[in-house]
Amino acid sequence: MMRSMTQVLGPDGELAQHVSGFAPRPQQQAMAEAVEQALNESGRLVVEAGTGVGKTFAYLAPALRYGGRVIISTGTRNLQDQLFHRDLPLLERALGCEPRAALLKGRANYLCLHRLELALEEGAGDPATLRRINDWARITATGDIAEVGDIGEDAPIRSRVTSTVDNCLGVDCPWYQQCWVVHARRAAQEADLVVINHHLLLADLALKEEGFGELLPSADAFILDEAHQLPELASAFFGEHLSSRQLRELARDTAAEHARDAPEMAALGEAARRLESASQALRGVLGPAQQRAPWTSMREDSEVNAALDGVDQALANLAGLLAEAGARGKGLEVCGQRAVSLQARLAQLREPSASQIQWYETFTHAFALHNTPLEVSQIFSSAIGTYPSAWVFTSATLAVGGSFEHFNGRLGLEGSDELGLDSPFDYARNALLYLPKGLPDPNEPGYTEQLLDRVEPVIRANNGRSFLLFTSYRALREAAASLSQRVGLPLLVQGTDGRDALLRRFRDAGNAVLLGTSSFWEGVDVRGEALSCVVIDRLPFAAPGDPVLQARLQAIREQGGNPFYDYQLPQAVLTLKQGVGRLIRDARDRGVLILGDPRVQRRGYGRVFLDSLPPVPVTRDLETALGFLSFNEDHEAARA
Repeated sequence: MMRSMTQVLGPDGELAQHVSGFAPRPQQQAMAEAVEQALNESGRLVVEAGTGVGKTFAYLAPALRYGGRVIISTGTRNLQDQLFHRDLPLLERALGCEPRAALLKGRANYLCLHRLELALEEGAGDPATLRRINDWARITATGDIAEVGDIGEDAPIRSRVTSTVDNCLGVDCPWYQQCWVVHARRAAQEADLVVINHHLLLADLALKEEGFGELLPSADAFILDEAHQLPELASAFFGEHLSSRQLRELARDTAAEHARDAPEMAALGEAARRLESASQALRGVLGPAQQRAPWTSMREDSEVNAALDGVDQALANLAGLLAEAGARGKGLEVCGQRAVSLQARLAQLREPSASQIQWYETFTHAFALHNTPLEVSQIFSSAIGTYPSAWVFTSATLAVGGSFEHFNGRLGLEGSDELGLDSPFDYARNALLYLPKGLPDPNEPGYTEQLLDRVEPVIRANNGRSFLLFTSYRALREAAASLSQRVGLPLLVQGTDGRDALLRRFRDAGNAVLLGTSSFWEGVDVRGEALSCVVIDRLPFAAPGDPVLQARLQAIREQGGNPFYDYQLPQAVLTLKQGVGRLIRDARDRGVLILGDPRVQRRGYGRVFLDSLPPVPVTRDLETALGFLSFNEDHEAARA
């Protein structure tokens, strides 16, 4: 007789016998039972599993024992790698099963041999880096460019040696038989369990052909981890975008293919240069950098419309010449198709739509135009409804005050089975929430400096070992400048290095203070003595000037709802829960959480935030917080 999930994950179960340090948790067992039931009944399940529940094992164990094909989607590529290379093999050994498993990423993660060949011919980018990639290309078994090492996701060379849906030559590529994307896709099609990420899943749900359209219909179950990210990601993938990067890459690729296959067509090279110039001209009239604004502010601007006409004409001219040159080579033919597609996209972006939010953003030398759906609940629900499969959505932060209404409403998941599981960690003994007295409203001048006055004694008493999480780069920069004069401790500031490098330095230092914004609020796991204090500067309400937020709030208002309580407050609560989750990552962790924003005490909605946090004791007294840290030091010394 098959053992139940409670038995498998129990004190005498397979994991206790084969996984070093495994500790049975009733919450984990309850989640595994619910996931197994959803898989067997092709149901829909939404699970909030607090930090320490062990949700990865709770869905992997039933997935491995399930007889159908399972797709597991994670929030990031790093989590993908961790799940596939660490967690999955561990569970396979414990359960004694060996399913055919595959790891599949988006095509931009795999080396494109055709584009590498073009880059080598052009001498593109840093020669040393290009040689290193070429040497690696001869020995890699996967083509995953992450293997190369220190090539960042935004490094220009990545786009030169990887493909996109737009520039891929498909079956006509001379390297098709050696294509790493094709190999990865075939392995996924033959696997019983496939690990992907949300970007890949949503791209294919949105029919944007990111990699494996044949795989989704064959899946019997989908498990989506870090599901709290899905509403915002879905908004991006079900919308349309046109960026200066797309225009520049088309111009650059056309020039490369022109030099190879049609060098005598001088007009083609000139047309590519005109497109790049038109793109630069449009950027010039869109105003200063770092803007996110509604397109309505630009729709009637004569200079902007003239620049848009210039881009449109440059695309049309290029498309016409590429139609003539397409017979010379597949690369030129594909560039022609891209030019036609971008021109159509530009026309669509210039047409107002009641169901979409039209907005733009600018960077130092770049821009992007967007059409974002006003809401994605019907689109997402319809997309997943085409697959008569089990769907499991899980995260540590899905509920607000114990209710899943906000999350389910944003994705159209009403009617799903729901399960809320608190963290098994002893927050009442191991954590303390300190709410400093006497702070002004966060929008008043000098707020950050006054917050640091309250926080500095705690940081000193804790010998660093602190995260300071901010809701804006402005506050982060202000705090970094001040703390550099206040404390003689290693100060690590977001933007001075990559996130992973900063985290390594933080762990290694043992007495560092790390200052970060949104990217450090989630997906960061620092266990043990290195981190025992987390400071959050203010309640994380989204910036009110964001054009997408403005449009959604107006739509709620027009429908008779309350924009603040229906949208802004739930979103802020979920974000705060993510930040708070950085503190206690292990049953033996102890620490102080400092929430500076006085609105959590002065405003009625503050209770919603506090009620959504783990059951942690609260103090407004500095000496109590310092005493807790002193006990923490004594506790660590005794344990050592």
